[in-house]
Amino acid sequence: MSQIPDHLHYSDSHEWIDPADPSAAAVGVSDHAQAELTDVVYLELPAVGRTVAKGEAIAVIESVKAANDIYSPASGEIVAVNEALTEDPGAVNTDPYGAGWMFRIRLSDPAEIESLMNAEAYRGHVG
Repeated sequence: MSQIPDHLHYSDSHEWIDPADPSAAAVGVSDHAQAELTDVVYLELPAVGRTVAKGEAIAVIESVKAANDIYSPASGEIVAVNEALTEDPGAVNTDPYGAGWMFRIRLSDPAEIESLMNAEAYRGHVG
C-alpha cells in the first residue's frame, strides 16, 4: 500500500504539491508513482525562473523501465529545484515526500490547488 500523506494535494498524473507555503510550494511524485516507475536513474528538472501553467510538462523522470514527463500541478514560477537529485535521483524512490521533492513553485493562483485531489480522493484514484 502506498503512502499518501493527508496534508498534500495530488494530480491525476501522480504529482503531489504541498500548499503550506504558496510562495515556495514543494512538488514531487507520489509514492505510488515512484513504485510504478521502479528505480529512478535520471531527472531533468525545470529551470529556476521559468513560468509554468497548470498541467504543463516541465520535467522528465527516467527509470530503468521508462521515461515520463512530470507535469506542474499548478501555475506559477519555479523558484527552486532539488539539485541533490542530479547526484542521487534514487531519493525519489526512497523518500518521495521528503528528500525526493523535485522543485518549488511560487503559485500564481493558490486557488488552483483546490481543483486537485485531497489524500482521500487520491487513495481512491490509485485503488
